[in-house]
This record gives sequence, structure tokens and C-alpha cells, in this order.
Amino acid sequence: MELLKKIENKTAKIGIIGLGYVGLPLGIEFALKGYKVIGFDVDNSKVINLLKGKSYIKHIPSNSIKKVISSKNLQPTADFSLIKQVDVVIICVPTPLNKNREPDLSFVEDTAKVIAKHMKKGQLITLESTTYPGTTDEVLLPIFENAKRNGKYIVGKDFYLAFSPEREDPNNPEFTTAKIPKVVGGYTKNCLKLAQALYDKVIVKTVPVSSTRAAEATKLLENIFRSVNIALVNELKMVFDKMNIDIWEVIDAASTKPFGYKAFYPGPGLGGHCIPIDPFYLTWKAREYDISTRFIELAGEVNTFMPYYVVDNAVLVLNKNNKTLKDAKVLILGAAYKKDVDDLRESPTLKLIELFIKLGAKVDYNDPFIDVLPKTRMYKYNMKSIPLTKENLKKYDLVVISTDHSSYNYRFISNNSSLILDTRNAMNKNGIYNKKIHKT
Repeated sequence: MELLKKIENKTAKIGIIGLGYVGLPLGIEFALKGYKVIGFDVDNSKVINLLKGKSYIKHIPSNSIKKVISSKNLQPTADFSLIKQVDVVIICVPTPLNKNREPDLSFVEDTAKVIAKHMKKGQLITLESTTYPGTTDEVLLPIFENAKRNGKYIVGKDFYLAFSPEREDPNNPEFTTAKIPKVVGGYTKNCLKLAQALYDKVIVKTVPVSSTRAAEATKLLENIFRSVNIALVNELKMVFDKMNIDIWEVIDAASTKPFGYKAFYPGPGLGGHCIPIDPFYLTWKAREYDISTRFIELAGEVNTFMPYYVVDNAVLVLNKNNKTLKDAKVLILGAAYKKDVDDLRESPTLKLIELFIKLGAKVDYNDPFIDVLPKTRMYKYNMKSIPLTKENLKKYDLVVISTDHSSYNYRFISNNSSLILDTRNAMNKNGIYNKKIHKT
């Protein structure tokens, strides 16, 4: 195969569609390894920033971008007609849920149609967006097969199709894009051979599986495993709270067992681009086979309830201190879905803000990485991050720790706050114990 030779000698040109948390670091890795990469995105502001050597994602340093831009190994663009110039197309676009918690594949389908408009014979196309088993075969394949003006393209001969799920963990220095093993499934043997050869050039290890469906299912299993176990500790937290048992102490003790146990931690709810969303892709698909995914749905119910549990505890804490939530001034620390990132997707803080406001509280937030709350899929807040000064902290009736950023000075926060509701055990982890701190 001609494409295999081009991949091996690094003359294959790589196209990455979607320059977000998945596509941008992957494009940089290919560029650093000596491949010519064209990065496509509909957001022209991203293209402009990249051309200036500026990063718009906190954990991706601008120096890395400047390096691949100056070497001309990365060419960002909003011109999708350039797809016809590349040998490989990697799709890294969002796969959210709609308001009914059903898969929204519009980004994937629209991208596939654009690719089909400009694709050429011999290209390898891989999908990295998390989705239900069957998406690559049932949704993408027909679009690409029918892209030929006269007749049909034959998969495995005229073009090659694969699925390789992203496994990004933003801001994890131990596991960057190149260091995380990559699962790869191809529609045919030749598709798999090419996709594996491609990722072998930039990833520490590839893990071939028998089909695109198996690869799609692998990603779902990984995130369902986490969702179910987080739901378990969230439920145990609520039970142990009633028993006056500290769930964090119990988890630490259980973690000393050297086998058969893996620690998961409770929180104010689930956030991020994977765990709150991906399990429901399988739930939706399973209905086609008349199967009820009870574990997944129950885990979703528990995790979705957690922001409500936090607010209920806020009411109790304020009541014990002769205050009511109505008209109370509440400051939420952390808007990002996890510590030390600037990623707001599906963050439980957004739900907390909604619930507090509905109950009459006056709400502000602070996040060192998110100056303004942007419009999201479900929320449109007109809010800016409040500076964490002594004077500001003293103004609030309640401070809620929603995201335990490492940059927070927890002792300073403790010394200057009237009441603290800690959803992450941040205070105790920093050796701070006093009567104004309440864990939830």
C-alpha cells in the first residue's frame, strides 16, 4: 500500500479536524515527530491564536505551539477544502447529549459530509470522538462510500476507515498524549494495519482490536467503570454522613489493601467531556437490543443528584448558624470540572450556581483559570471570577469548595471565611480543621 510507505517515511500529510482538548495535542505530537499536519477548525479564533503561537488551553504550553508553527509542521486553517491535500484525516469533534440524553452526532455527521465533499482516493480516515458501538460502520461508512461521483468507493481498497478512541487526561503530566496506549480498530484488516502503523509513530503503544465496534465499546467501558464507581462512593458518602462516618477516612483506610480495591472519590457531581456523557451512549444504543442498562442508569441518577445534595447541606449548615439560604451570599470556589484545568465542560459548579440562585441565594464564583463563565450547552451566566481577597471572603455567608485547585491558599480561605462547605476534602487534605468547615 502506497499510504503505508508514506506513513513509514513520514511523508504522509496528516489532517486533524477539531483543534480542542483532543485534536490539538494530537496534532502537536504528529508535528513534533516530523509529519506535516493541517489542523482544521470552524472556530477561526483558534486558528488565529495558533498562527500567533498562542495557546488557548491551559495545560498546552505556547512554546510547543510556537515550535511546530515556526517549523511549518502545523498549519492551522478554517479552509476545509484543504482536506483533499492530506493523506490521513483524524476526526476529533464533540459528541454531546441532547436535552433528552440522547446522542447528538451532528458534529460527527457534519464533519463526515465535509470530508466526503473533498476526500480523495487512498485516504485513511479515523474517528476519535467517543460514541456508541456501530457509529463508524453505520454512520460514517455510508457517507464515505457514496462520496465518489460515479459509483462507490470501496472501503479497505479505495479508502480506509478506523476508530481509535481518545484517552486524554488534561493536565496530567504523567500521561500525555504520546504516553497513553492507543486502542485501534479497523473496518478491514488493511484499515487496521494502516491505522496501527500511523499511531505507532507517535504513541508509546497501540492496542489492536478486532473491529471498530470493539474499539468504540472499549472507550465506553473505561468511562462507565469510572461513572459506576464514582456513583458508589457518592452514595456511600450520603449513607456514611448519616452515620457520622467520614467517607474520606474510610477510603484512605481501604486504599491500604494492596489488591482487589481501587480508590474513587466523592464530589459535588460529575464533570468533563467523558464520564457524565459517554455511558448514556451505550444506554441509548442498548435499547435497540431491548436491554436495560440498569447499572449505568442508576449511576447516572446518583451522580446527577450530587449537586442537589450539596445544596441541601448548604441549607443545613446555614440553618445551624441561624442563617437562611434565601438572600445569603454564596461564593463557589472552582468553576472547572476538575482541579488545575481551565475546562468547564459539564462542570457541576454550573448546576450548583443554578440551584443556589433558584433558592434565592446571591452567588459569585472564583476560578484562577476561568475569568468569565462562557456560554455552554445548557447555561448562559453573566458572571466574572471574584478576586480572593480578605475583604471579599469576609462578605460571604458561605464559601463552597467545588473544585480543589492546587493554587488555592486554603489556610487563607479558612482564616477569612465565615462558613465553608467543602465538597472535595480540600481543607483536611491541607491539614486544616476547625468548626467553620463542614464536609459534604
